[in-house]
Amino acid sequence: MKNERGANPLAITRNDQVPAARYYDREFYDLECERLWTRAWQMACRLEEIPNAGDYVEYENVGQSFLVIRQEDATVKAFHNTCRHRGTRLLDDRGSCRDGIVCPFHGWSWNQDGTSRAVYAPELFEASNVDPARLELHECRVELWGGCAFLCMDDDAPPLRDSLEPFASFHEARGVEKMRAEWWYSTVLPVNWKLSIEAFMESYHVARTHPQMIARKSGAGDGAQDGLTSRKVGEVLTRAASSDQVIESSLYFMRTLGEGMASMVLDKDIRVAEGLRDMKLPEDPMQASLEWNRRLNDALTTWNRSAGIPLPDQNELAEQGLVSVVNYGFPNFFLLPMYGNAACYRARPLGPEETLFEIWSLTMFPEGEEPTERLRTPIPMAGDDPRWPELPRQDFVNLPRQQAGLHSSSFDSMQLSNRIEGMISNYQRLIDGYIAGLGYDKLLPAVQKVSGPIDDVTKDLGF
Repeated sequence: MKNERGANPLAITRNDQVPAARYYDREFYDLECERLWTRAWQMACRLEEIPNAGDYVEYENVGQSFLVIRQEDATVKAFHNTCRHRGTRLLDDRGSCRDGIVCPFHGWSWNQDGTSRAVYAPELFEASNVDPARLELHECRVELWGGCAFLCMDDDAPPLRDSLEPFASFHEARGVEKMRAEWWYSTVLPVNWKLSIEAFMESYHVARTHPQMIARKSGAGDGAQDGLTSRKVGEVLTRAASSDQVIESSLYFMRTLGEGMASMVLDKDIRVAEGLRDMKLPEDPMQASLEWNRRLNDALTTWNRSAGIPLPDQNELAEQGLVSVVNYGFPNFFLLPMYGNAACYRARPLGPEETLFEIWSLTMFPEGEEPTERLRTPIPMAGDDPRWPELPRQDFVNLPRQQAGLHSSSFDSMQLSNRIEGMISNYQRLIDGYIAGLGYDKLLPAVQKVSGPIDDVTKDLGF
């Protein structure tokens, strides 16, 4: 049954204002669980978690548990993680089920392809209740993209690839399929899942939250800040007063991002860039910046390819406009690509005011030298744990303060900029479309307008 928009007590009525209660109201959270998460594609696991036949990983979100299993023919299937006898959860976390899936309660078992293997004392049951066809594990849609398995509970939802555009084409051009994980961290944040992702939908917060990202003038003895970041983080690395400062400002940005993220920019990239620091550039700072970026892209492409790393031509990507540093995939997935590397974010709600937030560091390896060790589930660290890279740790420290502030009796709604915080409005109104039960003829075009580079303007979603 399709529900009308009026069934949503907290629907957005003004594009630049988001009601505060959407971040803590239990009724609204329950609507999301029922009408958004049951219809949207969700990144369930990286394929490095299930490299071999029989490997499985449990994916859990909003009370639903699934088993994502590598099959004998290297394909991937997903099943509801529920015994067909009396509903017991079958498996936890990750492991191998090549020898079968056995219910820990009564010992009923299944093959890794979900077919029934054995029922203990079947003569005790009516024949219809132990018919092997009836006992097959219930399958869930699963599709692969970008080195990940995605699942969707709605058989009528559009294909994954369509639901990821234009995000998918952007990252395919950058070689996302060939990236592998270097590390994987997680934290449990005392905030609503939407609040946790909105911190990464705009660069407006960078100057205050991440002051180290504001590059300094080369040779400025007082260390004065020069304000060298742009509205789209990383799109403009320099706005230097002279051509000499272009290189130093770019190197500063690369080092600071590399140290602050422990991903995106790696030591190998910085070494290549530092090898170019004595090059002569045009006197005009803008021309100097263009020439520096062109030469740096050439050098990075050449070095990586000579090392056996299949890095796409970085200048060709720049010419095609494929240079956005932070990209959002609805509803809870981010990729932050640079130079054949990327950070990957995923946020899962644990309740109205609790979120499991995960970050992967991805990079390309020389062909034939990709890591073979199976990825393991990380133990969540506190958001302020010093093991976190500095940049996400700074965001994690801010978020609980924001969640607490939303409960103030004086605060009824967020006031957004339609010019730089439009993505927040766009995806929030898209959630309203799901809650209203709109058809995919309306939802899919809206999803494709919402996903993509951050710092977006407010858009007409068509409903």
